[in-house]
Amino acid sequence: MAQTLATETAPEARPLSEDELERIHAWWRAANYLSVGQIYLMGNPLLREPLRPEHVKPRLLGHWGTTPGLNFIYAHLNRVIVDRDMNAMYVMGPGHGGPGPVAAAWLEGTYSEVYPEITQDEAGMRRLFTQFSFPGGIPSHVAPETPGSIHEGGELGYALSHAYGAAFDNPDLIVTAVVGDGEAETGPLAASWHSNKFLDPARDGAVLPILHLNGYKIASPTVLARIPREELLDLLRGYGYAPHVVEGSEPGVMHREFAATLDRCLNEIAAIQRRARADGDTARPRWPMIVLISPKGWTGPKQVDGLPVEGSFRSHQVPFANARGDEGHRKILEEWLRSYRPEELFDADGAPVPAVRDLHPAGDRRMSANPHANGGQLLQDMRMPDFRDYAVAVPEPGTGAVESTRVLGTFLRDIMAENMSAFRVFAPDENNSNRLGAVLEVTDRAWAAERLPGDDHLAPDGRVMEILSEHTCQGWLEGYLLTGRHGFFSCYEAFIHIVDSMFNQHAKWLKVTNGIPWRRPIASLNYLLTSHVWRQDHNGFSHQDPGFIDHVVNKKADVIRVYLPPDANTLLSVADHCLRSRQYVNVIVAGKQPQLQYLSMQDAIVHCTKGIGIWSWASTDDGAEPDVVMACAGDVPTMETLAAVEILRGYFPDLRIRVVNVVDLMRLQDDREHPHGLSDAAFDSLFTVDRPIIFAYHGYPWLIHRLTYRRTNHDNVHVRGYVEEGTTTTPFDICVMNRIDRYNLAIDVLDRVPRLQAISGHVRDRLRDKLIEHRQYIRTHGEDLPEIRNWQWSAGSGPRATGGNEPLREPQ
Repeated sequence: MAQTLATETAPEARPLSEDELERIHAWWRAANYLSVGQIYLMGNPLLREPLRPEHVKPRLLGHWGTTPGLNFIYAHLNRVIVDRDMNAMYVMGPGHGGPGPVAAAWLEGTYSEVYPEITQDEAGMRRLFTQFSFPGGIPSHVAPETPGSIHEGGELGYALSHAYGAAFDNPDLIVTAVVGDGEAETGPLAASWHSNKFLDPARDGAVLPILHLNGYKIASPTVLARIPREELLDLLRGYGYAPHVVEGSEPGVMHREFAATLDRCLNEIAAIQRRARADGDTARPRWPMIVLISPKGWTGPKQVDGLPVEGSFRSHQVPFANARGDEGHRKILEEWLRSYRPEELFDADGAPVPAVRDLHPAGDRRMSANPHANGGQLLQDMRMPDFRDYAVAVPEPGTGAVESTRVLGTFLRDIMAENMSAFRVFAPDENNSNRLGAVLEVTDRAWAAERLPGDDHLAPDGRVMEILSEHTCQGWLEGYLLTGRHGFFSCYEAFIHIVDSMFNQHAKWLKVTNGIPWRRPIASLNYLLTSHVWRQDHNGFSHQDPGFIDHVVNKKADVIRVYLPPDANTLLSVADHCLRSRQYVNVIVAGKQPQLQYLSMQDAIVHCTKGIGIWSWASTDDGAEPDVVMACAGDVPTMETLAAVEILRGYFPDLRIRVVNVVDLMRLQDDREHPHGLSDAAFDSLFTVDRPIIFAYHGYPWLIHRLTYRRTNHDNVHVRGYVEEGTTTTPFDICVMNRIDRYNLAIDVLDRVPRLQAISGHVRDRLRDKLIEHRQYIRTHGEDLPEIRNWQWSAGSGPRATGGNEPLREPQ
């Protein structure tokens, strides 16, 4: 069905009354005063005596330029929240304007509620000022410490995607997202304008973007402020928005125009939602947005040292930096602060006067106290089917090729069916490619743009979020999680690097919130990395990169987990655990191609609960000290390790081999560094203290050395992994190119077990012959040798471990 942009009609906005104008302007002055005070002052917060050097901070840090605009918008949002009893959130893209939302939260009383020592009086104001960008205090950005924030904004580009993620499945929520004109130059922000094609007005909330043009970045102008106005509006209309422009610098005029424009936009949003919800109109609307054009550093000093400041790049950060040591600068600062007339804004005790205090809404309607901005308050456990019901039968280990992620897809399908308002899956155009297409049996792909006959599973109310922008998928998911819901992100392994920096920011957010008592835990961010390095034979070298794991383990151990399930049952067990967890980033790496299956469901549960263990059915040490430990982590490394074991058992039946498989990668680290880490004694019992260890690892080999460098037997750890060798070739040849294949692994054992070195010459020669035969065969036939393609475990199996029925849990 074709869809076109709908033109909405909405009632005209009523004019702002004189009383409302005065109250809004007073609140704005108060917020600006508090913002300047945070940047500059550590004493004399109400200017009840002349400003002296010791009242000024010795180090001046922070950003002033964007802050008055953020405060201006906040003041006007407070008015409409009260008028309309509106459920509203505020996402500030220019998050470096941190003094503003901190000031707002203090004025609204929320700050004193969550930080009782920051009281609403003169002493509390002094603490508020001193702590800002001060040792032992708070950061200068809209950080996790700031009530009402889900978006730090220290790294630019993610405001809109976070805002839309918050609005999904929140039908009564209005999310105002301020996009700075510097932020608007970033790639992630440019793509996220398209989020309006995925918002369903019948089921979701609304996002009101405000593009704030103040003209400058740190030292140069911004692109969107220096193009013709009609070109800018054409760009925004091309993105599907109906832009409204408010421009100027005179406060009275700006207050009236912005108030009228804000009312008009909210009326348009209400009309769009009414048409969708009451009339069933599914045509994509043209959502309103505002372009606010105001001076950089609005209401600040006009000039300092003969140079323009307000309306200039010089106001971007600290407009003048020597107010402590330069009397002239200090006089400018005092005049600036007094221009806000603080004696009219704060009473004798230093508390906001009623005219300021009463502008804001009460309770949860305060944007600084909105529960959606502390999503753990709203988070509910998902209704989860029993993952054991999806088990793959494994009559014998190492047999039966199955697409493990396809099995996972059926599990996700039923999770989706049970959680149709609090769970979404995200993928950059790869959900079906990643074998998760079963979810489309219960939902569609979210799509509010034009639909044509023959399209596959497109609907405005779909819950599979696909856009060919990893940044936008990540931003949507983060906004969704931070407002109290659950999600799952699948991506090609090589291209998850696109969101490296976004992952950084989210992991840092989790680390900080772990130490903030009033921040409630949120659902974990769960990645499935598939189409991975060892099965990129058709796409080639450009698609081969397992390095995201290395990036992830740089973060603090209390927020990251990495899992490498070798088959479908372990993948189900791991996924169930991750989807139930809180406050982590979980990375699951699993291939989507048919692969051998090793463990029954009960065995998989036991193995995943331990995170690492001996596979006795593949080992020949029978509880004795082994000659060699063959370890593996990852599905293809596991298969190649087992194939190498089978080769060695054939040639050397008396060789004592211990096979150790790793599911939870962080078990390798010691327990002093990671809560999942093994004690030295436990590690030594698995890997011995003096025997050679041949470790086949999914990713870059040096990570294993990094995780195990403190272990007693580290000198005997020999790791095979990806070493940046790849091309378009057969699956097995990628293994050979990186020397993680069965033949090279077997040769490694011959090289490192002392008693084999003198008797293994003929075996080594035969293994080298097989590598030569392999190379000749693939270049003639274009596929791997039949014995490689059809290999299954057949070396015989000993007693298998039995386990209970408990679900996966944290290692003890």
